[in-house]
Amino acid sequence: MRTFNYQARDNKTSKIVKSTVKAENEIAAGKLLLEQDLVPIHISEADQDSFIEKFLNRITLKDRLVFSRQLSTLIGAGLPLTQALHTVYEQTENKALKVIVSDIVTSVEGGKTLSESFAKHPKVFDKLYLSLVSAGEVSGTLDTALKRIANQQEKDAQMMSKIRGAMTYPAIVLCVIILVMSFLLIQVVPQVDKLYKDMNKTLPFVTQIMVGVANFLINFWWLVLIILVVGIFLLVRYFQTESGSRVMDNFKLNVPLFKHMFRKLYMARFLRTAELLLETGVAMLDSLDIAGEAVNNSLVAESIASAAEKVQGGKALSVAIKDQEYILPLVPQMISIGEQSGKISEMMAKAAQVYEEELDEQIKALSTAIEPVLMVVLALMAGTMVAAILLPIYSLVNDIKV
Repeated sequence: MRTFNYQARDNKTSKIVKSTVKAENEIAAGKLLLEQDLVPIHISEADQDSFIEKFLNRITLKDRLVFSRQLSTLIGAGLPLTQALHTVYEQTENKALKVIVSDIVTSVEGGKTLSESFAKHPKVFDKLYLSLVSAGEVSGTLDTALKRIANQQEKDAQMMSKIRGAMTYPAIVLCVIILVMSFLLIQVVPQVDKLYKDMNKTLPFVTQIMVGVANFLINFWWLVLIILVVGIFLLVRYFQTESGSRVMDNFKLNVPLFKHMFRKLYMARFLRTAELLLETGVAMLDSLDIAGEAVNNSLVAESIASAAEKVQGGKALSVAIKDQEYILPLVPQMISIGEQSGKISEMMAKAAQVYEEELDEQIKALSTAIEPVLMVVLALMAGTMVAAILLPIYSLVNDIKV
């Protein structure tokens, strides 16, 4: 049994009441309230799980992929929709997804379509997912639509994984550099400073700076920790706002080394999504609208939306999208060929494949080139610190010999 918070109007007193009710799902909770002569205004599940439980039971991309593939296979095998959903429910291990599947089962058994049932859970099933499922229901190819969704999500996840992999190595090396420098500053530099003070000698200027930094870290480590934690928290919160999200989107499109990879990723994502929607029977303007959202970059989405407005005004898509700022040249060229041959979706798929292959090669080349560069940077930074520590000691030894 699940617990639901509710707000309802009491028919006897006409007063608004707020409380909780235990039921299997939201629909069952509403029925219980009606039986008590209460008219539901708002019902939502009570937030009872701890942060750790929420994290462990979060619905991942893998969970959604497995759900889509299982449901596609069962429907394709000829099982009725409700029976297929019941089977998927029994096989689902993720607690949060199991609750959602249970609600979908109840909703479908109550007479709603699958897309309408999915629409109640927008955090799990986005606009693209709903459009493809809806088109699959209309055309009688629901199993194919679900399979296409899973394939699209899998390809997208693989591309993002490759980019993250290319960015992970530099991040690890940076962390190693910070750890090595911190160790030298906190453990070694103070010993050199003590040695010079005992002998009434003056440290070199560079070493004096390092001693000052070391003393600050030793005496005010708690302040540094507070600043880091608060800074990271505020930064994360800022990037969750609309303006912060735009800054991050702009950064991805213009950051050195990675900007070309992100731009090709967004083009491949746009083309794959639009191709998928058009193949499933979704109208062109709706496909552009959904594909723009699926790109997951507000600046690229604005370029696509601007092109969609021109298409609505009567222009061909290849012409409308040609001069958009963040659209790469191959996109309008391939779409133009598709318009002339009547195979727009096919040309979109080929263009997407080109960008995916280029992205893959670019990631491999970057991964190969970045390792020696980072090693040189690490050697220079560590060498500078070691020199700043050893030179005073060497100078001190020479003074003693003299």
